[in-house]
Amino acid sequence: MDQLALLFVLLLGAVVSVPVGDRFGLPAPVLMTLLGIALALPDFVPNVDIPPDLILPALLPPLLYAAVRRTSWRQFAANIRPIFLLAVALVFVTTLAVAAVAHAIVPGLPLAAAVALGALVAPPDPVAATAVAGQLGLPRRLVSILEGEGLFNDVTAIVLYHVAIAAAVSGTFSPWAAGLDLVLSAVVAVAVGVALGWAANKLMSLLGDATLQIGLTLLVPYASYVLAEELHGSGVLAVLTTALFLAEYALDADDVLTRLTGSTVWDVVDTLVTGVAFGLIGLELHNAIRTAAGRWGEMLGWSATIVAVVVFVRLVWLLPATWLTKRLHAKRDYDEEIPTSWRETVVMWWAGMRGVASVALALAIPLEMDDGSPFPDRDEIVFIAFGVIMATLVLQGLTLPWLVKKLGVRADEDVEKAFEKELAIRAAKAAKTRLREIEDVEELPEEVSEQLLRRAHDIGVRISPDMGDEERREAYEQRARRLKRMRRIQAEMLSAARHEVLAARSEPGADPEVVDRVLRHLDVRSLR
Repeated sequence: MDQLALLFVLLLGAVVSVPVGDRFGLPAPVLMTLLGIALALPDFVPNVDIPPDLILPALLPPLLYAAVRRTSWRQFAANIRPIFLLAVALVFVTTLAVAAVAHAIVPGLPLAAAVALGALVAPPDPVAATAVAGQLGLPRRLVSILEGEGLFNDVTAIVLYHVAIAAAVSGTFSPWAAGLDLVLSAVVAVAVGVALGWAANKLMSLLGDATLQIGLTLLVPYASYVLAEELHGSGVLAVLTTALFLAEYALDADDVLTRLTGSTVWDVVDTLVTGVAFGLIGLELHNAIRTAAGRWGEMLGWSATIVAVVVFVRLVWLLPATWLTKRLHAKRDYDEEIPTSWRETVVMWWAGMRGVASVALALAIPLEMDDGSPFPDRDEIVFIAFGVIMATLVLQGLTLPWLVKKLGVRADEDVEKAFEKELAIRAAKAAKTRLREIEDVEELPEEVSEQLLRRAHDIGVRISPDMGDEERREAYEQRARRLKRMRRIQAEMLSAARHEVLAARSEPGADPEVVDRVLRHLDVRSLR
């Protein structure tokens, strides 16, 4: 098996792991990690040969962009305090705690190298947290905080990591210079992200075609990441800024085809890239195991200690942070999404899984110092990092569904239905208002006007049947049953038409482009 064949196996596994995970109630990223471990065992499977400095640029931009599409800037702004406590403050605290313990237990490990280890194991993985939380039916407030933490903690951790690596390699460290680098990195990233977001938004309006617009969105995350890194900014923060800008300003309510097609394309990209990323984690474990030859007891002891520190620090930090956020939340005049019970706090604690970013940073540790000497304890750092990743990702990932079920933490369906009903009422009112505006300038027959008014009301009822009274709800259900029957018959008619058109492709003299054009017309008709 060569590298290309291995890639195809991972891509196939990414597709299959989703239904398998749904069937057994297990997160797909965890299953892909286990698949990677299984593939790493046979001798005929090659070692992964990907330059470490390409892992982050290749995998993180599309994963981050896909994650941001599910949220909004206003959601982040409303939850800036809990996200800041997790994404920035907790990363700093975890980094310092891990660095202190690692420096104490690993003989000869320099402090700068210990800080690098702390930075690379500090950030929970945004992809793993989002994928796992999305399958478990957690309350939306928890999912929002986990997404925000996962998206922004990489920024803090990667900057800390680069500062620590630079200090370890050069042998010099300046707190002021490090702080200035942190600020400049953030400023450059935000500037690049906003500029590219604005440019991409303008370019999309010029392109017009849905295919070209979606193709542009596939390129924008990489462009944002690479440009920010070239200007010594944070590529991760630049991608987040660009994605949030486009999510806020690039939405056209009437561009239905682009929205539906783009959502499907990005779901496919998210599934495939996520599967490959976590499959690589399992495959890279093989290289980490080789470094422990003859020193299993000692290195497993170090790894277990650091795992305990990472898990314990997150719990100890979350308890007072949640309490403080609740106290401050009571003084605010708008809703802030925070854990409302100790059960939700425990779920947030156990959802702190490490993943792609930690692997990439561990493998990106340089081999040599500036003076040509080997990087101190590089093998030990990589092994400990993979120990933390495997313990948190596999152990916590496999047990999180059980913990959520045991604690009874579920989404508040009544709140979601109430909000859905509110949106349905607003949608129906907007349709009725527009109908009145049209009636003011156009003369409509009375029967047409009444029919359109009923359809305006039906817009809301179809979204939320609860918005209608009992009599109207029953009438709507009867109409819905008739409509469902008509749609079923129409679908069979359109299916026969499509089969006939496709059969024409095999006929002598048939023009495939004309066939595809007619087939596209039938496909669009089927979506109505």
